[in-house]
Amino acid sequence: MNARNAMILVVLLAGCADVGMPAYRRPDTVAKSDWSRRPAGAVSAAETISPQWWKNFRDPFLDQLVAGAVASNIDLKILAARIRVAEAEVGEVRAGALPTLDVASAVSIDKSTGRPLTRQISAGAAVSWEADVWGKVEKGVQAQSAEFQATEADWRAGYLTMVADVSTTYFQILQFDEQIERQDQALEKNRQILTILEAMVANGLLPNTRVLQQRAELNRLSNDLLELRRSRDVAENALATLMGAGAGEYRVSNGRLQERVQLPAVPAGLPSQLLKRRPDIVAAEYRVLEAYDLVGQAKLAQLPSISLTGRGGTSSFALRDLLRAFTFNLLPSINIPLLDPGVKAHVKTTEAQVAVVEAQYRKTVITAFEEVENALVNLEAHRRQRVELQQQAAHLETVALQVEGQLREGLVSQLDVFESQRSLLASRQALLTNHQQILSDTVTVYKALGGGWPDVVVGQAGN
Repeated sequence: MNARNAMILVVLLAGCADVGMPAYRRPDTVAKSDWSRRPAGAVSAAETISPQWWKNFRDPFLDQLVAGAVASNIDLKILAARIRVAEAEVGEVRAGALPTLDVASAVSIDKSTGRPLTRQISAGAAVSWEADVWGKVEKGVQAQSAEFQATEADWRAGYLTMVADVSTTYFQILQFDEQIERQDQALEKNRQILTILEAMVANGLLPNTRVLQQRAELNRLSNDLLELRRSRDVAENALATLMGAGAGEYRVSNGRLQERVQLPAVPAGLPSQLLKRRPDIVAAEYRVLEAYDLVGQAKLAQLPSISLTGRGGTSSFALRDLLRAFTFNLLPSINIPLLDPGVKAHVKTTEAQVAVVEAQYRKTVITAFEEVENALVNLEAHRRQRVELQQQAAHLETVALQVEGQLREGLVSQLDVFESQRSLLASRQALLTNHQQILSDTVTVYKALGGGWPDVVVGQAGN
């Protein structure tokens, strides 16, 4: 078969193979035009969510914590290392389109009985190159580039999760500090109540069971205080891990949550913005694109491949004569995968993989919708509860003031004053917990809406 006929055969076989791929388009997902709940006073996400969204809480110490975690968090370092691996793999795939050069040299020593020893020295080189006629290597580069983009989005998602975890853990620590302070106050009030009750029992004004009940109440409050201190230590250990430090080696000074951390404006983006902003959704779509490009590469592998191999070398019985004789040959070849079942099977495998990553993308999107909806539901409910708790605390504060006035007039006992103050403390504890919940809900909203990352449009190169 001459070269002309061989080329005709290549063209015919290329025309018979199914290598067509439609233009990439984002997988269809559940349609959602708006959120079912938009808190009053909410502003657009573009106005409130910046890449440094945690600064909206106006706490300089939180800013320091985030900066330290960004520099030292182990999970972020792992994700950054994966980006470097993915970048190197792009270069590895691209190298498949480059020629290869092999150089070799050898010395052959021969000795037979009755004959003198002979030495033959040889040196040679071989150059091989498979022409990327159909763009198979380039398609692989595009696939690996999509994976590189996905790993970058993974880093952004990890960054967003890390900052959210640092913020909420810090808020919990401050909440525990304030709760511990108020629990100490509650214990002191109840000890004073116990003293009064014991005096009343000694004077025969109350049965001893009332003293036992109060002592049991002190046991409950002490147990709650121990639990609060335990929870604070555990939260501080969790924060240390987020900061890249050993558990127990990082300390947060005591503070009051409601004094340190401000409640920011509530962002409310549109559902469509999530598809371009949320890093986990962007990563999932890039992996759909990667799978799509791998199908294209597998289909192109069905086409004939054209390679060129050149070999040259020299040999001599003496090193000084090595370069006097030189041979060279050039071997072009065409490989036609006509009866290779593995090639066609690989096409089916890659096509099936597309269905998997498309389903994973849809799941990521629908999970994101749920996270935003839940965050808005929780935020709205906790804000409404805050109004009720504030009114409750105001009522109990008025009661406590009136009871103290009645005490000065001799209308009530000191025991009544302590009871009213204990109720007020419990109400303020509930209000503190609510404050922390609203802060955490706001962090979740920031995170769920994409955390201030810019929009990303996923598409094929050149599209």
